[in-house]
Amino acid sequence: MRVLLAGFQHETNTFAKDRADMAAFEHGGGFPALCRGAAIAEVMTPTVNLPAAGFLRAAKAAGVEVDPLLWAMAVPSGPVTEACYESIAGEICDLVRAGLPADAVYLDLHGAMCAEHLPDGEGELIERIRQIIGPDLPLVVSLDLHANVTRRMVDLTDALVAYRTYPHVDSAETGAAAFDLLQKRLALGRPFARAMARVDYMIPICWQSTMNAPADGLYAALPQIESETGAISLSYAMGFPAADFDECGQLIWAYGEAAPEAEAAVTALLSKVNDAESAFRGKLYTPDEAVAHALARNAEGCAPVVIADAQDNPGAGGSSDTTGLIKALVAANVPNAAVGVLWDPQAVALAQRAGEGAQLPLSLGGHSDVEGDSPLEAVFTVERLSDGHLRTLGPYYGTRDMHLGPAACLRLGGVRIVVASQKAQMADREMFRFAGVIPETTPILVAKSAIHFRADFAPIAGEIITATAPGAMMMRATDWVWAHLRDDLRLMPEGPTQAEHHAATHEEA
Repeated sequence: MRVLLAGFQHETNTFAKDRADMAAFEHGGGFPALCRGAAIAEVMTPTVNLPAAGFLRAAKAAGVEVDPLLWAMAVPSGPVTEACYESIAGEICDLVRAGLPADAVYLDLHGAMCAEHLPDGEGELIERIRQIIGPDLPLVVSLDLHANVTRRMVDLTDALVAYRTYPHVDSAETGAAAFDLLQKRLALGRPFARAMARVDYMIPICWQSTMNAPADGLYAALPQIESETGAISLSYAMGFPAADFDECGQLIWAYGEAAPEAEAAVTALLSKVNDAESAFRGKLYTPDEAVAHALARNAEGCAPVVIADAQDNPGAGGSSDTTGLIKALVAANVPNAAVGVLWDPQAVALAQRAGEGAQLPLSLGGHSDVEGDSPLEAVFTVERLSDGHLRTLGPYYGTRDMHLGPAACLRLGGVRIVVASQKAQMADREMFRFAGVIPETTPILVAKSAIHFRADFAPIAGEIITATAPGAMMMRATDWVWAHLRDDLRLMPEGPTQAEHHAATHEEA
């Protein structure tokens, strides 16, 4: 048995202004850089938490030959450029064509990729590959929990399987699950029966964490429903609520040897997801409110208080350079706080030139033209310089090397800011520690992340709260003007439908 493997991952925020070009995939944004052939297996080590790594390990254990073709991932942003998409997708298709004959194809995809010219990036790639391999060769795909799964993706694959955790600590396990589904598909000798259902509301990513209710209970129900209904596989993608196209949103799908099994599984989970709608909510703090709350909790002995700078999360298309929470910390004269990771290559270059200990006037951050944001003009102390090389140890990234480019730790009063030349979501304590910040003993931490940081920071946090400083990833979908969503989709749990929001927006205008 021989399986062809390829990966092409991007989570696209269509409201973000920057684009993912070839350079973005060649760097990786905190994940492995674009690689080909045997280099893929070398990168996907046993400690790497990525689906391709899990698929490769499961295949090796089963004695199945896997031919890795190309794997690429970039930090979330605005759409993938047309030139970049066509280059990578075209190369994958050429490699699949050249790799035939084979027994199956496995794709490691995200599920929420939009290109400048294509709203359904994964569906388009899957369709092109299906045209190459024909209707009968098994094609299985692993997806992110935030996939915006389209009808085309379901119809043209033999099996899709999504993560069940957010933070995504089960990425490698999902790759192994894809291999298991492939084995079952081959053993069955024919396609699975399938069923799917769309959910009528979107969920802000800040309330999607499977470490908290109600998502924890919904995902815990998946294996139970599989067992009760006899379904071979049941998946639930909460969707990425920042992609303005008609199939954005939540989807539930299942496979079975016969249709009733799949249909029963989907029906059972859909009922639970609908019943949970009102529970997908929580408190959002303004920057000033977040800082005041953190100081009050510090005074009570609660530390660290971790503030999620959720709207500037580079893991969801944020620019990672907004300054709203930094300004709030400075204005409150916070005695000891740290922020990371701010993206400002120019500030890093000036700090590297000035040297450690220098007093350096800077216009820090705020260079991405985000509404409501501006640079922080001040004289900073250059506390530490770094080449940006570190080794992550937490459960989200796994144990592997990360390269943030030249970096610096700048201090303004009691606030230290970790600044890097490359974007990467703050989701590992080592991303503070490499710059001299000890997260366990810092009373207030600001993470440019929405949820993923929780996997490594929750064990040390006294409390975690979510703030809404300026950024490109809104925590309320009603803060955007949408053009392509289906009219009956509620933009927030128990919130207005797209049709209602559209009418209200036009009335205000």
